[in-house]
Amino acid sequence: MAGHNKWSKIKRKKGAADAKRSKLWARITRDMMIAAREGGGSPDMNARLALAVDQAKAANMPKDTIERAIKRGTGEIEGADYEEGTYEGYAAHGIAVFVETLTDNTNRTVADLRSLFSKAGGNLGTSGSVAFLFDQKAVFEVPAAPEGGEPVTEDDLFLLVAEAGAEDLRRNEGDDGPVFVVEAPVEAFGDVQAALAAAGIETDEAGLQRIPTTTTALDPSAAASVLRLLDQLDEHQDVQAVTSTLEVNDAALAEYEG
Repeated sequence: MAGHNKWSKIKRKKGAADAKRSKLWARITRDMMIAAREGGGSPDMNARLALAVDQAKAANMPKDTIERAIKRGTGEIEGADYEEGTYEGYAAHGIAVFVETLTDNTNRTVADLRSLFSKAGGNLGTSGSVAFLFDQKAVFEVPAAPEGGEPVTEDDLFLLVAEAGAEDLRRNEGDDGPVFVVEAPVEAFGDVQAALAAAGIETDEAGLQRIPTTTTALDPSAAASVLRLLDQLDEHQDVQAVTSTLEVNDAALAEYEG
C-alpha cells in the first residue's frame, strides 16, 4: 500500500505545481454537483458535499462559483447532467487499475479510456474484473505537528478515532513531516470527521479512497511504463481518481521522472 500512496503524493505535488486551475476547478465542481444532487445542498447535512466544499476553498474557488455548483446539483440552476462511473482494467505486466469518473458523456469517456489502456499495452476490462482487489475506505491524514497548532499524540488520536469507528491508525512520513493516517469503514466517515472537528484536529486530507488489498513490485523500467499510463489516466478531464496495485519504489520513481 505504501508504494501506491507514494505515487499519489507525487501526483498531488505535481498537480499543485503544473495543473491548470480551470481543470482542478472543473473536477471539484463536478464532485460538488453530484454530492448536492444525491445528498442535498446543505454541507451541514451532507458530509460528501462538505468535503467537496472544503476542497473548493482550498483551491481558492470563489464563493459564488461554489454556490452555483451546488445549485446546479440540486436543480435550482440548469446545468450538465454528470454521472459517476467506475472502470476497471489491467495495465501492462498484469497491474490492476481502478478508475473513477464523473462525466456528461459516457460514450466519450469509455472510448478515451479504452484507447489509453490499449496504447499502453493494457486493456479495459469488464465491471468486476479487478474491483475485488480494492477496498473502499474513509481515509484521513492528520499532521502530527500541525503548523501553528498543538502536536497530536498517537495514543490520544487512537482513542478518539477508534471510539468514532475507525479501524486502523498508522504513522507515515509525509512531505512536510510525520502524519497519522486514519482508515475507517465508509459508513463511519461522518462520525470520524465530526470527532476530529470537535477535538479541533485539522486534516491534510479527508475522503473516500480505493485501497489495494495487495500490490505488485516491478523492475524500474516496467514500473515506469505503468506509471505513465496512470499519469495519462489521471490527467483525463473526466477522471476523478486512479488506483492501482503497482508497488512503487524509489528506483521506479527515478526511472519515471527521468
